Amino acid sequence: MLSQLTAEVNTNNQLNTKPEPISSPWRDAWKGLKKNKLALVGGFIIIFFVTIAIFAPVLATHDYKEPNLINRLQAPSAEHWFGTDDLGRDIFSRILYGARISLWVGTFSVIGSMIAGSFLGILAGYYGRWVDMVISRFFDIMLAFPGILLAIAIVAALGPSLQNALIAIAIVNIPTFGRLVRAKVLSLKEEEFIMAAKAQGMRDQRILFHHILPNSLAPIIVQGTLGIATAIIEAAALGFLGMGAQPPEPEWGKMLADSRQFIQLAPWTVIFPGLSIMLTVLGFNLIGDGLRDVLDPRMKN
Repeated sequence: MLSQLTAEVNTNNQLNTKPEPISSPWRDAWKGLKKNKLALVGGFIIIFFVTIAIFAPVLATHDYKEPNLINRLQAPSAEHWFGTDDLGRDIFSRILYGARISLWVGTFSVIGSMIAGSFLGILAGYYGRWVDMVISRFFDIMLAFPGILLAIAIVAALGPSLQNALIAIAIVNIPTFGRLVRAKVLSLKEEEFIMAAKAQGMRDQRILFHHILPNSLAPIIVQGTLGIATAIIEAAALGFLGMGAQPPEPEWGKMLADSRQFIQLAPWTVIFPGLSIMLTVLGFNLIGDGLRDVLDPRMKN
């Protein structure tokens, strides 16, 4: 009798127990990321700037490119929350639209360099020999030049514009992703599941895009997040030198360049664009460090 009651209790407990969700590396990474307070702060910063970039036409209080010399260099007030620049344009509205430019350049330049660099890195790491030698020497030549100087040279050859700045930043960052993916592929292609795929006669194309690339995504994502922060700084540097976005586009680096002579007279013209660059870069760095901590097995206890 006692054994029957025990069996019934165990059966009921099994029926009432909900099955645990199937664990996966990405689900575990998400759980770990939610526990990282600094990564959450970085995520909120990014969401904030993405939101103001999307809703810039709604949030802007003035026309961001219409000059008004009567209101030039006005201090922050109820009418102009961040003050006005040397042409009387509302800095708050220009910051909002500038977020669009910086995020657009940072994101799409990194996507371009990520695709090109990953493709070259996979070829170099998987096939080796002369393919690896040619691609690796190409990366070495590009890395021999300081990144910002190489970007300046590319923009100077193509002509100053926002699109050419994006292209230059993408080209400059190709070796970073290429060498990262190459190193990952060199370790992956010696794994047993790759050997088994080759033994079964699986084509190289299928091995590369169905086995090696998915297992290389973690470092690519981490580097891509950190790369956006670097790309935003490089875009601001090109804009500061007059080789990025052209007037009247409110690119943050260009705003700093236009306001550098008013640092003492009207410091708000420099403070708000500088803070915008700093906070955006900080947000991507924090989320990138958080992703590295949860996706890199060496960082786990």
